[in-house]
Amino acid sequence: MANQYIFSSESVTEGHPDKVSDTISDSVVDACLQQDTGSRIACETLVKDNLVVLGGEITTSAKFDYREVVKDAITEIGYTNPDCKFCADDFFFINALGQQSPDIAQGVDAGAAADKTTDEQGAGDQGIMFGYAVKETESLMPTPIDLSHKLGKALTGLRKDGTHTWLRPDSKTQVSVEYIDDKPNRITAVVVSTQHSAEITTSEIREALKRDLIEKHISGDLLTEDTELLINPTGIFIIGGPEGDCGLTGRKIIVDTYGGMGRHGGGAFSGKDPSKVDRSAAYMCRWVAKNVVAADLAQRCELQLAYAIGHPHPVSVRVDTFGTGNVDEAKIEAAVKEVFSFKPADIISQLNLLRPIYRETTNYGHFGREDNTDALTWEKTDKAADLKSACGA
Repeated sequence: MANQYIFSSESVTEGHPDKVSDTISDSVVDACLQQDTGSRIACETLVKDNLVVLGGEITTSAKFDYREVVKDAITEIGYTNPDCKFCADDFFFINALGQQSPDIAQGVDAGAAADKTTDEQGAGDQGIMFGYAVKETESLMPTPIDLSHKLGKALTGLRKDGTHTWLRPDSKTQVSVEYIDDKPNRITAVVVSTQHSAEITTSEIREALKRDLIEKHISGDLLTEDTELLINPTGIFIIGGPEGDCGLTGRKIIVDTYGGMGRHGGGAFSGKDPSKVDRSAAYMCRWVAKNVVAADLAQRCELQLAYAIGHPHPVSVRVDTFGTGNVDEAKIEAAVKEVFSFKPADIISQLNLLRPIYRETTNYGHFGREDNTDALTWEKTDKAADLKSACGA
């Protein structure tokens, strides 16, 4: 009997209040790394109405105007319309950033310190990280999140290129996919909710987005005449963004990763420099899992790493191919350990992470992005041949 189920994933656009916060936090990371690659950054952002608050810990020699960085981020997102209470031209700003604790710094820094067991760079915190890849899309991402991101990015494109001037920045997308024997069979539902100006009617919105968004950007046989299309199902969405809801950095971690299809360790990415393994090791896990699948060692792969704060080696490395492996799982795990180094300093070096690239990661998923693998190095499949060789495949 066929194994049949429906799996749904959502995405949000850069104007969603939580993504506004993520975008601001990552803009601060880039501003620091642009001048000082040794910066230590843990920048949290809160947005509500026309208020922006920065909090967290930063140690850097970089000198810049934090308010201007925030303003530039809000402007780029597109909160420049006078009918939105949250606007780049008029917001209250509070900077409550402090410095990183010296106790944490001595554990992370490469160098000897009192009672430290090693002079190597250690992990910035304890924690578990996951990476995932599956051979069902070109990006090796699960279909529901892959399509949700594509719709969200295309919706933002319709706003920014002026195709539909009534669109406003805050939007959400969601795609439900029916699987049969773990393979995508059809899309059962598409949900799009977008903020809009007051002069457009709901019926006009639904007609325009069905034509210019859904039908144009979901191709192939997955979209059928039975697919349920729910466009602005509340009927009106004029009040949005930070006026409609408080935004916080790090609240969209499932949107940022695999849409719930792959596991998540719990740590957020945005606002953190790569000494934080919550971010860098999660990128590393994706790189490894993607290369395992690209090497045809498995149809699906998940990698888990675990770290202790201040310690330079992971305390565990686990590969799971969910029974889809073309090679024995133990061989794949041994090959992974042979080809890759999981020390925090080596992760940073292998993926070239001490660059101001993080604003490019913030929206439409940190994974599955094929548009700029020079920046998003964890999306490359440059180790597939090495893995196959190490497995004897």
